[in-house]
Amino acid sequence: MNSLTVRVARWSARHPWRAIVGWLVFVVLCLGAGSAVGINSAKTADYRVGEAGRAETLAAEAHLERRSAEQVLISSRAGGALDQGAARAAAEDLTDRMRRLPEVAGVADPLLSGDRRTLMVEVALKGEERDAKDKVDALLAQTAAVQKSHPGLLLEETGSPSVSKGVDQQRSDDLALSEAITLPVTLLTLLVVFGSVTMAGVPLLLALSSIAAAVGLSMVVSHVSPDAGVGTNVILMIGLAVGVDYTLFHLKREREERARSGGRLSSEALVELAAATSGRAVVVSGLAVVASTATLYLASDVIFSSLATGTIVVVLVAVASSLTALPALLVKLGRRAERRASRRAELGKPVRRVRGQGGGRMWDALLRPAARHPLATLCVSVMALLALVLPLAGLKITEMSRDTHSREIPAMQVYDRLNEAFPEQRVTHQVVVRAGASRSAEVTAALREVARRAEADPLFTGASRIRTSADDRTGTLELKVPHLGNSEEAYDSLDRLRDDFLPVTVGRISGAEYGVSGDVARYADYPAHQNGKLPLVLGALLLVTFAMTVYAFRSVVLGLLGVALNLLSAAAALGLLVLVFQGTWAEGLLGFESTGSIGSRVPLFLFVILFGLSMDYQVFVVSRIREAALAGVPTRQAVLEGIRSSASVVTSAAVVMTTVFASFVFLHIIEMKQIGFVLAAAVLIDAFVVRVMVLPAAMLLLGESTWWPSRAVRRALAGPAKSPSSRPAVDVR
Repeated sequence: MNSLTVRVARWSARHPWRAIVGWLVFVVLCLGAGSAVGINSAKTADYRVGEAGRAETLAAEAHLERRSAEQVLISSRAGGALDQGAARAAAEDLTDRMRRLPEVAGVADPLLSGDRRTLMVEVALKGEERDAKDKVDALLAQTAAVQKSHPGLLLEETGSPSVSKGVDQQRSDDLALSEAITLPVTLLTLLVVFGSVTMAGVPLLLALSSIAAAVGLSMVVSHVSPDAGVGTNVILMIGLAVGVDYTLFHLKREREERARSGGRLSSEALVELAAATSGRAVVVSGLAVVASTATLYLASDVIFSSLATGTIVVVLVAVASSLTALPALLVKLGRRAERRASRRAELGKPVRRVRGQGGGRMWDALLRPAARHPLATLCVSVMALLALVLPLAGLKITEMSRDTHSREIPAMQVYDRLNEAFPEQRVTHQVVVRAGASRSAEVTAALREVARRAEADPLFTGASRIRTSADDRTGTLELKVPHLGNSEEAYDSLDRLRDDFLPVTVGRISGAEYGVSGDVARYADYPAHQNGKLPLVLGALLLVTFAMTVYAFRSVVLGLLGVALNLLSAAAALGLLVLVFQGTWAEGLLGFESTGSIGSRVPLFLFVILFGLSMDYQVFVVSRIREAALAGVPTRQAVLEGIRSSASVVTSAAVVMTTVFASFVFLHIIEMKQIGFVLAAAVLIDAFVVRVMVLPAAMLLLGESTWWPSRAVRRALAGPAKSPSSRPAVDVR
């Protein structure tokens, strides 16, 4: 792997313009290919899991699935009593207009609210549930036309399609805000690190070009693994973080070697040396992120698969940019710096020294506890992290439902008014039963018995509807619940159906398949499905992390230590997330309304992504330590010098990553806020506690056994010791 990175960097250094132009052509081709094939969005069937998913499949095969629908509310503009005649006339006008639309499957009769102040018209849409949001504009146009014709009334539209459309628009606006925050802060951080606008712009430009190429490639890959609408989000978030980090690792090492050589080495030689050291670390780190993220595919979930695909694509592209375009840019910039230095020397002016990679007083102070008292430092640090883990005992995972969306979305404001005016319409359960056609009458009788039991239960409204398929093999029963979808009562009604009503009715029909679907059933089944996959994904993740660490450092001890530290930092970050988001004390500070729970996708996504990103710091820091150990420097000295020499770049990388992730806390979507917060917290914990306190203390206590069973390090340590200022040997195996 090392020889490959050197060969690629050498070619780019010797042919810089070819490499730069080639990279730009690659980016353009990726975008062109993506635009040509378009994006393959996930279909409704791709989201089906658990009993709800099976029931939806049964209903869809019998053409009895519930259609996406929009609700139009008609009320008095003045807010008083509703003019029934005017409202009925507006409803008839609206119904006539809607029925003429090709997107509309049917319009229900107007329904008057219990307080007689609101009239509702429900419009069912044709086609895929996931495509319904693209048809909303046509309906909104007709609603606006009726509103114009009846100025004394107020017509408002809501529904799952319009809410989804509003969420998409809000997500787009949020991402623009996130970029407006992260790009300037990232550039400012890089300016502080390099002291040069040109050098600061290189990581940012390469990261942005990598993101552009990854977006195009992800559109192509979506035809193999469908996109769930989150691919672009994760590409922007992960792409900017790792893209800048990988370039930063490479750049800082090149500048360090340039400062150390004092101008004796050419730009090409410096680039090759950086490729043999930091370049190898970037490749290993990138492969670790890819391998760990790939475990998300084991979750058998279209959203996790989409997240994994976006992450893998952008990481691979970022690694490619750091191995091809970056060496070429470094050579061009290096040659320009050499020419400037030569001209200054000719004019008798002092030559500006390139800043190297010093540890600094701050890092000496931070490392002092681990250096002087490793056991005490290890115990105190681990105890502090375990204290953050404690809130995990109260972790409550739920599927973030429509009721958790921001009320800044107009359709959500109307949705709240709909629930208030028509409480009996809040939740619908659909019972689906499939049996032989000869048992149709038996199925219908069983469904009627379920409806009778529900009518006597206060958890249900008593309203019901039974339908039978054309081939008499499938029957459905729809039951209404007067509670919000994220309420305990709604979940209790689902349990009552599944555990009490159905087993003693349709469950007694021999050979019948049955299940309950609906929004609440989805909210309940998704976390259950994920929890069932969790042991498999986490087991594979731990195994992959261990294998990648052993591969990178030839040490089983470091592999076990890496797994333990990653688990500790991830658990601490998740505990902090529970402390912040399951309570209400931070609502005003972070701008959210607590749901009293954590989004069902957040914990698994955190563990997988953090395990991959932690390898950034693990590989970079331990690689510096191992280089010194291979040069014969005693383990204690190698640990302290390795961490001190990598301190500046680790700090800079952590600041960049934290800024990128923290910007997502300003988003409106609660699950994205939680993901941004927990990843930012995890990076800070990993960079400033685990890698500065826990890792050096553990390695100092382990001593030479840290490298077991690496024969190369043991042979080097058995030889004569060298000063830490001498150039470490580069392991090219």
